[in-house]
This record gives sequence, C-alpha cells and structure tokens, in this order.
Amino acid sequence: MSSVAHCIDNGPMEGFWGILKRERYYGRRFTCKRELVQMIETYIHYYNTRRVQRKLGVLTPMEKHELGLAA
Repeated sequence: MSSVAHCIDNGPMEGFWGILKRERYYGRRFTCKRELVQMIETYIHYYNTRRVQRKLGVLTPMEKHELGLAA
C-alpha cells in the first residue's frame, strides 16, 4: 500500500493482485471466505518461492532477495 500522496508506490501491488486474479481467481467459484483466503495464502507462498520472473533475472523473488543479502 502506498503512503498518502505517493500513488506511484501502489504499482507493484496492483501488478501482483492482477497476476493473482488472472492465474488463480478468474473462472473459479469459492464456496466460503476461508477457501478464498487459503487460495491467496497458498498463491503468495508460490509467488515468492517458486514463480520465476524475467524482470528479476529469471529468479524467484526469494532467490533475488537472498542474492541481495549475500552481496
């Protein structure tokens, strides 16, 4: 979430939610709130640890983070 008067900060999160909806939400029906929350939690773990991204040099966000810590 962005701070007040800094809407540009919101871009990365808007992109993430768009990807999540495209890959896991659209076309599905959820029978309860807990099922939806579980899907979101599972997807966030997948996104951070297994989903490679070209803009990160074909690494996962966690791999990129670990490389930054090692530097």
